[in-house]
Amino acid sequence: MSKKKKQKFPYLVGSKWTARQKNWGWRHFQVINRQNRGKWVFAEMVASCDPKTRFWINAQQLKDESLWQPGWKTLAEIHQPQEPINDSFYLENL
Repeated sequence: MSKKKKQKFPYLVGSKWTARQKNWGWRHFQVINRQNRGKWVFAEMVASCDPKTRFWINAQQLKDESLWQPGWKTLAEIHQPQEPINDSFYLENL
């Protein structure tokens, strides 16, 4: 009987993210697709306000709190001093 390998980033597709810096003029993105490439996992991001704006990112970068925050945040929330995110379950299960 073979052991099933734990999938990296199981809740990636459908997740919503706020970029700390604008990317192609936008901050709010949703993951619409994923690709496994060997040991790497990539996420296809689409801007919430402009579906034509999309790009691929290494999903590991979404764990970097200096770049991304889970969920859609307001500008005030983005610019607050960084505190430990209470979404630990969410981040651990990416």
